[in-house]
Amino acid sequence: MSPEKETVGAALRKLIIYIVIAVLIMGVLNWFFNYLIPDLVEKNKALEGLLVIRDFQPYVYILVALLIGWLIISSIASMFYAMLTPKYGPSAAAAVRSIIKILGIGALIAGIAGGVAGGAAGVALGGFIGLVVGFATQQVLGQAVSGMFLLLARPFKIGDVIDAAGESEVEVIDIGTLFTVAKRKDGNTVLIPSTALIGQKIVIRKQT
Repeated sequence: MSPEKETVGAALRKLIIYIVIAVLIMGVLNWFFNYLIPDLVEKNKALEGLLVIRDFQPYVYILVALLIGWLIISSIASMFYAMLTPKYGPSAAAAVRSIIKILGIGALIAGIAGGVAGGAAGVALGGFIGLVVGFATQQVLGQAVSGMFLLLARPFKIGDVIDAAGESEVEVIDIGTLFTVAKRKDGNTVLIPSTALIGQKIVIRKQT
């Protein structure tokens, strides 16, 4: 089922399944590294070389957490998309879905980094990584949030002729998350950043 046609129920089922899978996988890995390998070595000293596998335990946990975490974030984003589409339309719902994914990835990376470091160092490292991700995505995220507000507030619609962001008498062709696409009188196409439209005066011209 494609994300565009996914229902809230289907997205919720996926979310529950992914959480259950995550718990099961983490449980199996914990048993494998902390119980099975030590028991095998204890029963057969010739298998002491297997203990080196335990050195890779944190890396396996990180890979699993990234994979399952991404699936969980995607299912949450799809659930919000399905909930918002009937009321606000696909464009606004897609903007919210993108923001949830960006924030979710940042939180996931910060959480994993903090968990690996542990204790006060983990909190500090997680916070630092969160700040780095926040600064790295600040412009894109700001554009996406502005685009979402435009899609929700709908100050203008496709086909309107507007004056905005230094552009005069341009026809709105498309309203996206990051840019509003408009056509000038000379036939050229202009991409107006969403942030340039928020907080500025927009004149919607009457069409004759």
